Amino acid sequence: MAAATAVTTVSAQKVLVLYYSETGTTKAVAQEIQKQTGADIEAVEAVEPYSGNFQETIQRGQREMQSGQTPALKPLTKKVSDYDVVFLGYPIWFGTYAMPIATLVKEQDFAGKKVVPFCTFGSGGLNTSSEALSKALPKATIMKGYGVRTARVAAAEKELDRFLKENGYKKGKVEKWPDYSAQQPVTDAERAIFDAACSSYQFPLGTPQTVGKRTTSDSTDYKYTVRSRGMNGEESTSIIYVTVGKTADAKPEFTEVVR
Repeated sequence: MAAATAVTTVSAQKVLVLYYSETGTTKAVAQEIQKQTGADIEAVEAVEPYSGNFQETIQRGQREMQSGQTPALKPLTKKVSDYDVVFLGYPIWFGTYAMPIATLVKEQDFAGKKVVPFCTFGSGGLNTSSEALSKALPKATIMKGYGVRTARVAAAEKELDRFLKENGYKKGKVEKWPDYSAQQPVTDAERAIFDAACSSYQFPLGTPQTVGKRTTSDSTDYKYTVRSRGMNGEESTSIIYVTVGKTADAKPEFTEVVR
């Protein structure tokens, strides 16, 4: 039986869940964080709402990024200055936080705050968006964040319970997970697991070269090093995480791409 790790909590600090959600997916994660922590919560809203249509959002977002004009936001009812910890949530657009968050970080003062990013995405973007927040908010402390694929939002409740306990935002103990094993050449069986997890994704994710593994009480997890080619034809390497639950009907799922 794996050892449990005890954690401390930030219960003495004031916590706000502040999020932007276009389709309701990020909202669902925000509400789960609020439910599990008892924090205050508020949505970031654009004066001119995005349509919720994927193609229209891409086109508008590209125009805004190219022009440097971020969308106007409705005033917040809560003051960021009143809080010690801000969970900041957003969908990933173009590899980083959604455009309304770009406005928010320009208009609000996060100096001295602990900012905990959380995001929803098609394949990944937690690492790149966290790095972008560090640059945009140099006077804040950007903490370890949480990300979940839109296709796996149903898993967020359990994953957030661990994340919040492990990082001290909620009382409790968590199972200490082992490190991934060293990377080894991918076997045929491991390639089949990768294909089962990734082949139905709308874009090609590449070819696995090596893999490391770990086993927890709930799953067997895989960390694949993957080689692919971008639209410009250049070769690149990414890390793709895959998990397989231990129930009889569990299917391989990829959880995140780190580029």
